[in-house]
Amino acid sequence: MTPRVMIVEDEEALALLLRYNLEAEGYAVEAVARGDEAETRLREATPDLILLDWMLPGLSGIELCRRLRTRPETERLPIIMLTARGEEAERVRGLATGADDYVVKPFSVPELVARVRALLRRAKPEHVANVLKAGDIELDRQSHRVHRQAREVHLGPTEFKLLEFLMQSAGRVFSREQLLDGVWGHDVYIDERTVDVHVGRLRKAINRGRQLDPIRTVRGAGYSFDETFARTQ
Repeated sequence: MTPRVMIVEDEEALALLLRYNLEAEGYAVEAVARGDEAETRLREATPDLILLDWMLPGLSGIELCRRLRTRPETERLPIIMLTARGEEAERVRGLATGADDYVVKPFSVPELVARVRALLRRAKPEHVANVLKAGDIELDRQSHRVHRQAREVHLGPTEFKLLEFLMQSAGRVFSREQLLDGVWGHDVYIDERTVDVHVGRLRKAINRGRQLDPIRTVRGAGYSFDETFARTQ
């Protein structure tokens, strides 16, 4: 089952950034800009996790969190609070209200996605795959090992993250800029040609002899992990 994440954030640019990165991770995402609207939606359907801004129009995030914890169907709903409030007293208040985690703006999007994955793994382990498989390639997120048939593929940390990012959204074409944001993080400023270098290293490591290359170069667009690769093995 695809994990469902609700973003409750009134800053449109941030909500779009979070939505893009979470969908790239493989989650089904719904974004809501008001606290009262989120409360209505949550009565209709409960997601697997909620990213909840502290300050919201209609109903504050802290009050929405408090209400969710009083309802049996949402009392265990994983909640990560997003806020510009960084003072210790405010963090304690947020956690005391029932939030499972607390992230202060500005934050690293890759780190937040990692927190989402970790919280879902604890709360709903059936929704987070530790092993990604496609064709004869297997990537184990926990052991950080990659195998192709009986051969272990030795990858550097960047090549591992690049392969993981591509495999979890097989078939989707990512531009170099999108890969930089998803693998290196949006706060890292490096040349887009760096992506080409690491894709080349990844291809050299995973492909031997006449083995099919699962990484597809889309001229003028970027790179993709071929979604037909698993069906051609």
